[in-house]
Amino acid sequence: MPASALMNVMIGAARKAGRSLSRDFGEVEQLQVSVKGPGNFVTAADLRAEEIIYRELAKARPGYSFLMEERGEVVGDDRTHRWIVDPLDGTTNFLHGVPMFAISIGLEREGQLVAGLIYNPISDEMFTAEKGKGTFLNDRRRLRVAARKRLSDALVTTGIPHIGRQGHAVFKREAHAVFPQVAGVRRTGSAALDLAWVAAGRFDLYWERGIKPWDMAAGILMVREAGGTVTDLSGASDMLVHGEVVASNSALHKEFLPLIAAG
Repeated sequence: MPASALMNVMIGAARKAGRSLSRDFGEVEQLQVSVKGPGNFVTAADLRAEEIIYRELAKARPGYSFLMEERGEVVGDDRTHRWIVDPLDGTTNFLHGVPMFAISIGLEREGQLVAGLIYNPISDEMFTAEKGKGTFLNDRRRLRVAARKRLSDALVTTGIPHIGRQGHAVFKREAHAVFPQVAGVRRTGSAALDLAWVAAGRFDLYWERGIKPWDMAAGILMVREAGGTVTDLSGASDMLVHGEVVASNSALHKEFLPLIAAG
């Protein structure tokens, strides 16, 4: 399906930032052997990618507002539109030379998500979605969520609280409730890719607490446009406010929510 003018703007920004990240990622392996490690270098790579995306989107759509991981809230003249951007989701993977990270760009119009893009520049997989138009991989293949109906058949993915994050006790309770009921559990280290892969049917369900709007905005629309269901852990639609998300097909969603509530 040919990309719209809006999506072409998003793709152009993502590819340009992706080239920068790919070059920086090539340096990370060399820095792994140093005592200091590549931490400062990766922070600079993140900032460079964000600046590229900001510059490209602001030039193409002057006046739109922004919510970005590093830059924060940028209020433009046009407050009906807001870009929600994570230039490098999966920073810890990037830091360790693991090629599972993504650029995530979402667009809100009057508070509603209308466009989303998730791009892994290493695998060159570009996931895109526009409201009412479906979800696609590399502009060619339309994506649908998986059709499995039972959690016992489902491959699920989640995020695990790491150092500096709250919620370890809650996660342990949820893991105790969920893990024995499913076919398998994965942890990719990138919320954006988790959501894109649910949209693609690679994962059956994803849930996580304590994530930011820029981690999930694009992916929320992507799953919905692929025929899936996305809510917070109470079943409401306040994912960006509460910082939590469950994404799956409708059948698994109905089975999962009571399970996670009991956990």
